Amino acid sequence: MIRLEALQLEKSIGDRLLFAADQLRVAGQDRIGIVGRNGAGKTILLQVLAGRMEADQGTVSVSGTVGYIPQLQEDDAGKSGGELTSRSIEEALAGKPDLLFADEPTTNLDVEHIAWLERCFADFPGAIVVISHDRSFLDRVCSQIWELEGQRITVFKGNYSDYDAQKQLAKRRQQEKYEEYVTKKQELERAITLKKQKAVHMLKPPSRMGTSESRLSKMQKGTKQKGMHQSIKAIETRIDKLERVEKPRELPQVKMDIPDAAAFRSRAVLRVERLSALVDQRTLWKSASFQLKGGEKAALIGPNGSGKTTLIRKIIRAEEGVHLVPGLRIGYFSQNLDILCPEKSILDNVKATSDHPEQLIRSVLARLLFRQDDIYKRVDVLSGGERVKVAFAKMFCSPIHMLVMDEPTNFLDIDSIEVLEQLLVAYPGTVLFVSHDRRFVRRIAGKIFEIRNESIVTFDGTYEEYEERRQQKLTNSKKSTDLVDEELLRINMRLTELIGRLSVPISNADKAKLEAEYEQLLRKRKEQNKR
Repeated sequence: MIRLEALQLEKSIGDRLLFAADQLRVAGQDRIGIVGRNGAGKTILLQVLAGRMEADQGTVSVSGTVGYIPQLQEDDAGKSGGELTSRSIEEALAGKPDLLFADEPTTNLDVEHIAWLERCFADFPGAIVVISHDRSFLDRVCSQIWELEGQRITVFKGNYSDYDAQKQLAKRRQQEKYEEYVTKKQELERAITLKKQKAVHMLKPPSRMGTSESRLSKMQKGTKQKGMHQSIKAIETRIDKLERVEKPRELPQVKMDIPDAAAFRSRAVLRVERLSALVDQRTLWKSASFQLKGGEKAALIGPNGSGKTTLIRKIIRAEEGVHLVPGLRIGYFSQNLDILCPEKSILDNVKATSDHPEQLIRSVLARLLFRQDDIYKRVDVLSGGERVKVAFAKMFCSPIHMLVMDEPTNFLDIDSIEVLEQLLVAYPGTVLFVSHDRRFVRRIAGKIFEIRNESIVTFDGTYEEYEERRQQKLTNSKKSTDLVDEELLRINMRLTELIGRLSVPISNADKAKLEAEYEQLLRKRKEQNKR
C-alpha cells in the first residue's frame, strides 16, 4: 500500500532551489533514511512531505495518519536533552500513526537509548521516513536511502552501508572514465604534435638541390603539408568531440607535525589515580584509576548522566588525582564552542592559535569542506555544524600534544563526520573523546574507558573487540540465569510433589524423611533466588 506519493515537487528558499523531484513514494512498511550535507534542505523536505510546510510546486498525497518527531533543541527546565528526545519519541509512537516522520531522533540519546529506539522502529507497523547522521542507526533501521545532493533527490536501495558501497563504486567508475578520457586525449594530442613536426620539416629542401628542383620540391611538399594540416584539424575535431569527463574531487592530504612528539610517544601522558566525583550528593564514580599513553586514541563512553563531561573537565583542570606529564599541552573541544571569536573570519580564527604555515591551515579547512572564499566568512554567520568544524580546525592546527573532545560529531553531516574521522586517524598525537556515535568510535578508538555502575572500566582494544567481549558476558550471564531458572523450576516441582505426599497418611519414618528433604529444598531455593 502506498502511504505517500509526491509528484513534481519543488521547494526554494529565496532564489535558491533546495530540491526538485519528479516522483517520491513511501510504501506501507518502508524504512527510508534521508541523508545530505548540512543546509541541503533535509528538514524542509521532511516538513513538506509531512504537510507542515507548503511546496512551491507539486503535490503530496498521504494515505493514513501522520506522526512527527521534530529535531529538539529547546531547553525544558529540569529535563535533559535525552529526556526531551525520548519523550517526543514516546508521544509520537503512542499516537500509532500509519506514517512516521523523524528529524534526527538520536540527538542527545546515549547508546542504550539509541538501541531502544532501533527496537521501537523495528516493531513499528507503519512506514518511517527519518533524517539521521548516525550511520550505524541508518544501517540497523533503513531499507532505503534518499540522498539530497545538488538539488536532486536520488533513491538508493538498502541501508546506509549499501548506499555507501554504491557511492564508492560510482566514484571508482568516475575515476576510470576520467583516466580513459585523459589517456585518449593525450594520445590525440601527441599525434597532433608529431604531425606538426613533420609539417615543419616538409618545407626544408635538401641543401644540394638546385633552385628549380627546390621550387618543385616545395610545391610537392606544400601539397603534402596541406594534407597534413587537414589531418591535424581532423584530430582536433576528434578531441573537441570527446565526451568531457570531470576529474573526481580529491580532498588535499594533511600531514600534521606535533611539537616534541618523540618526547611523549608511548609515555603515560595522563594518569588518573583514585579519582571520585559527586554531583548533587549523587556518586558518579568512585576511586577511578586509569592511564593514557602518548599517541593512543581513546573513547570515553557511558549512559547519559554517568559523568563523562565531568571527567573531561576534571582532566582539563588537572584536579587532584589527575596527573599530566610535564610540558603536555591539551586542546579542549567543548560542546559550547567557546574557543571561537564570532566576529572574526574562519581563517583568522584558526590562524590566531596556530604556528603552522597558512597553506597547511587552508588544506585542513579544505578537508573540512571550507573551500575558496568560504574561509573568509565570519563565524557568527555560520550554521551550528560549520562552527563545530571551525572549532575543530582551530584546535587541530594549534601547537598541542593531546586533543580532548566532548561530542565532536554533534550537528555535523555525514560527509563532515567522515572527514573528521580521516583527520583523527592520521593525527599523530593523543586523543581522548566522548561520543555516542558508534561508527565514529569504531573508526578511531584503540582504547575504551566506560563509566558504568559508579565505576570507570578500561578496555585495551577497539570498539568491535569491546562489543564482542560485552556480548559474550551478556550471553554467559543469560546462560547462568537460564541454569538458575531451570534449577528453581526443578526445586519448585519437587516441593509441590512433597507437599502432596505429606498431605496423605504415611508412616512416621517416611514423613520425617520427606520433611527433611522439604526443608533442604527450601534452603536450596533460597540460595538460588540470591543468585
